[in-house]
Amino acid sequence: MSPNKPAQSAPDSTRRSERSRRAIYDAALTLVAEVGYPRTTIEGIAARAGVGKQTIYRWWSSKADVLLEAFLDLSEQASRDAGPEYEFAIPDTGDLAADLKAVLRLTVDQLRDPRFEGPSRALAAEGVVDEQLGRVMVGKLLEPSLQMYADRVRSAQEAGQVRPDVDPRIALELWVSPLAQRWLQYTGPISYEYTDTLVDYALHGLAPR
Repeated sequence: MSPNKPAQSAPDSTRRSERSRRAIYDAALTLVAEVGYPRTTIEGIAARAGVGKQTIYRWWSSKADVLLEAFLDLSEQASRDAGPEYEFAIPDTGDLAADLKAVLRLTVDQLRDPRFEGPSRALAAEGVVDEQLGRVMVGKLLEPSLQMYADRVRSAQEAGQVRPDVDPRIALELWVSPLAQRWLQYTGPISYEYTDTLVDYALHGLAPR
């Protein structure tokens, strides 16, 4: 090497890999929204992302693994956008109703986000007919959110705001399940007013007060 010629820096493989990974995430989510899960292929994801399919197989073993990781990444981005207080738990302000309403409003925003809605509907539909995929989706994508709700209900029980005999996992279904059904089956619009009402009905019941 000539002493007067500056040394060239080595390519930043870490940065290149992160760009490729991000492109694959975006391609997978876009493709499954456009053509559905059954017609989404590793080859199609690779072509859309501008990478070789061997790059995908180096990091993932199947298209399901790619899509689930892309969704996890998208969910983590949504949590970061909502604020650090929502990344790992539902904030406990001492007001259970207000805390539940706040996090459900964030969920409404996510469900109506075009980045999330199309691919999530495609995966949810496939999870109904593919039991293995459905169980993996619940375990990796849904379970962490359900656990956050259960933990918040337990905190309310410790504060004397919820009866001690209430099962937190059943309680959370009173607001999570109706929202999911309405969104998945188009049985009605989803809105802040709707989720606020779900919380009020769940916490106060239907009988006259």
